[in-house]
Amino acid sequence: MTRKTTLVLIAALAAASLAAPGSARAERKSLLKDQPAVRHRMLLVRGRFEATPLFESSINADFKHTVSGGLKLEYHFSDMWSFGALGAYGSSINTGLSKRIISTLPGESVDPDPTPTAAEFTEHLNKMPIHGAAYVSLTPWYGKLAAFGKAFVNFDFYFQGGASFAQLKSLCRDQVCSDTMADDDPLTATDNDPNDDPPVNDGTRVGLYLGAGIHVFMNDFIALDLTVRDYLFKDNPSGLDFNGNGAVTEKDGRFLSHIFMGAGISIMLPAKVKRTK
Repeated sequence: MTRKTTLVLIAALAAASLAAPGSARAERKSLLKDQPAVRHRMLLVRGRFEATPLFESSINADFKHTVSGGLKLEYHFSDMWSFGALGAYGSSINTGLSKRIISTLPGESVDPDPTPTAAEFTEHLNKMPIHGAAYVSLTPWYGKLAAFGKAFVNFDFYFQGGASFAQLKSLCRDQVCSDTMADDDPLTATDNDPNDDPPVNDGTRVGLYLGAGIHVFMNDFIALDLTVRDYLFKDNPSGLDFNGNGAVTEKDGRFLSHIFMGAGISIMLPAKVKRTK
């Protein structure tokens, strides 16, 4: 074999070796293709029933704060979607605004001053002994938190939307709410003093519900549940003449937001958590 022939053969082999990797790469498939993003992931909510004893308190009430305890029940039929309901029973306390207003009001009414007395203002306020909601929940994000690189906890964020309900209660004594024929028509009204009209702000209310929160899992089946909830329905918290027409009627009610912050302990059942492959 001549020197020239040898060089031609070496060049041909080099060209073949350069072409082969390209075709091999074209046929090569990634080992991660069609594989799950996370293996052996704990299914902390999917297919589990959640029972949550809870505590919550209103944060935007004008005159009466509601402090309540209750129970949330929810079923998670997937990682992202669930449905549930909650109910709470509570008591009411005066807000700081109410206390300041009451301290400035007179003990007796003086005509023609339209200012209510302390008793008229206090007894027209309503309370919210019972409230709750039925909702659908979306959980778009979940992950794991690490503290100092040693303590690890799982968490998820969720958003809720649905229908709210509330039982409102007001009690105005006859000597305060003496005008039982309250009317906003000046031709038929018994008087022009709305402060002695019944408050017309009790009974059952139905409206909208919005919520958002986070689960922080202490272990496989117990989680700390922190939530902000908004119950929206028609209400007249003061029970007095809001629209200035000279009488207290249903027209004084407005569609209002009742925001609560809450905390609870969620128990996930069954207690044994499943894992993905």
